[in-house]
Amino acid sequence: MLYSLARPLLFSLDPETAHEVTLRLAGAASFFSGPAPRAPVRVMGLDFPNPVGLAAGLDKHAEHVDALAGFGFGFVELGGVTPRPQPGNPRPRLFRLPQASAIINRYGLNSIGVEAFTENLKRARAKAVIGANIGKNKDTPNERAAEDYTRCMEVLYPHVHYLALNVSSPNTKGLRDLQSKEYLSALFASLKRGREALRERYARDVKLVLKVSPDLDDAAIGDIAEVALRERADGLIATNTTVSHAGVGHLPHGTEEGGVSGGPLMSPSTRVLRAFASQLKGEVPLIGVGGIMSGADARVKFDAGAALVQLYSGLVYRGPRLVAECVHAYEARKSGAH
Repeated sequence: MLYSLARPLLFSLDPETAHEVTLRLAGAASFFSGPAPRAPVRVMGLDFPNPVGLAAGLDKHAEHVDALAGFGFGFVELGGVTPRPQPGNPRPRLFRLPQASAIINRYGLNSIGVEAFTENLKRARAKAVIGANIGKNKDTPNERAAEDYTRCMEVLYPHVHYLALNVSSPNTKGLRDLQSKEYLSALFASLKRGREALRERYARDVKLVLKVSPDLDDAAIGDIAEVALRERADGLIATNTTVSHAGVGHLPHGTEEGGVSGGPLMSPSTRVLRAFASQLKGEVPLIGVGGIMSGADARVKFDAGAALVQLYSGLVYRGPRLVAECVHAYEARKSGAH
């Protein structure tokens, strides 16, 4: 497999540089590519060629849509993107922890801004199911956050199938406060009002999906589930990265500030996924993400209530073959195989 040969070279580079090199290499059709597994599924009123997607964060600026779609994903989530450009946090801000198959990032929602992001997206030729992860600018107070999310929705609406409302990144101060019942209710109410006019204008229905933290307690999960049901959210992504460094603090870079993804995220993210499945009872579709490093991990997410799953850190450690492996795990589960 080409990725297994390339990985040692990529891992010898600074993680953010390796990230950028990998995306550039992915543009070559012969690099990493494999057949796109077929396992059609309909979720949120959308038809996915398979239930395994790319999580937000890999292609932050919508610059590599065609190459990434060629990996066999059933859908691709791009971003996060903010209304205005912002640089994010200073480098270094991305750290590999290979002993734990983990990554710590503190990007801080670095973004080229929604207009430039959309221009990149418009150049993509892939006929993929596309989601965009949207957030607020760092200097926008939470009281005006709905304006930022609405602006992103207005610009992106003709070009995407769903919008993931990022209220759970740990790297923007105060962003997770938007998960409170008060802020979340106001955010949904504002976006739904704006979406009605956009539906009429573009004659298409873009879904609104909420992306939540893995660090929620039971009371917060109950509150968010209540809002998601009342506001009829189209979907819920469980989860973003965790602020807990349990199990990695003793490793090189293990105490770096930022969100932890990869292997250590599997357990906490699945706990939150399972809790939302219990609360939502199938009325709001769930997307499971966090710690999927194998087909067996994907099956755990499906068993916990996920209708779809997403990958990110697993791709760094396993390469694109992980996509097909997870699709096969879904098919085996569907057929009742063990």
